[in-house]
Amino acid sequence: MTEPVFSRIAIVGVGLIGSSIDRAAREYGAAGEIVLYDASPDVRARAEALQLGEMAPSLEAAVAGADCVVLCVPVGALGAAAAGAVPAMKDGAILTDVGSVKGEAARALAAAADGRIHVIPGHPIAGTEQSGPEAGFATLFQGAWHILTPVEGAVPGAAEALEQLTAFWRALGAKVETMDAARHDRVLAITSHLPHLIAFNIVATAFDMETVEQGEVVKYSAGGFRDFTRIAASDPVMWRDVFLNNRDAVLECLGRFSEDLAALQRAIRWGDGDMLMREFTRARTIRKAIIDAGQDSGAVNFGRNVPSAEE
Repeated sequence: MTEPVFSRIAIVGVGLIGSSIDRAAREYGAAGEIVLYDASPDVRARAEALQLGEMAPSLEAAVAGADCVVLCVPVGALGAAAAGAVPAMKDGAILTDVGSVKGEAARALAAAADGRIHVIPGHPIAGTEQSGPEAGFATLFQGAWHILTPVEGAVPGAAEALEQLTAFWRALGAKVETMDAARHDRVLAITSHLPHLIAFNIVATAFDMETVEQGEVVKYSAGGFRDFTRIAASDPVMWRDVFLNNRDAVLECLGRFSEDLAALQRAIRWGDGDMLMREFTRARTIRKAIIDAGQDSGAVNFGRNVPSAEE
């Protein structure tokens, strides 16, 4: 077994991502000692029942002596978590996070920093619609991208700290890339945030239609709507914070999307089949590019196991 990247890490927030980091770090030997903490007594009890690792009695106790502190809390809670953690952190330790909005994360973490620690916001582009400590698994980050957005004005040794954090995520199986926080937020607004907003909205619309019974919506859910409901089942607290903290980029993408949707609406109204064929064909090329890049499966039904009629 290789030497651990960090002798001790602290994971604050033991949901899907936090519990997956814990499981992966233990599975792949990325950390020597792992200490957990969650503000929720219920989550702490569930994590202890799962025997995920050492559960600290307080935030301060969790981060004390840690080489790296990973804040796995909603974006809206980052400021308070960072402010509580930093005073108890040792000199030269790394403070990072896993939020999907990096501009606000950088501001929240940098505001709490006191010149003794390295602030390196991060975002693992991995997850499921499940939440809670039971939802985590060690292979979540295998082959997934992890984006790091280091803040400027870092303390001495910043390059070494970035290299060490990069090595940690690679040990968990992730592909690591460094990016400007503003660019990250623009990219994720179109690839993740807007699709989730559309999913939340289309599911709500289906249930609000007066001409369709809710039971029929559930009973006759075809593949497209079913996949929207999977996305819409994601943690509402997390996504509320995402949209409120990345509003500019999301609104920019939403404006463009609304214009393009209106164009398709006109094409349907006026029977413009050529325009529909052109846009649908162009969309298929994007799907092929995603499969070619290894970002998804080209197997039938996205590679899902479908029960047979006899099962």
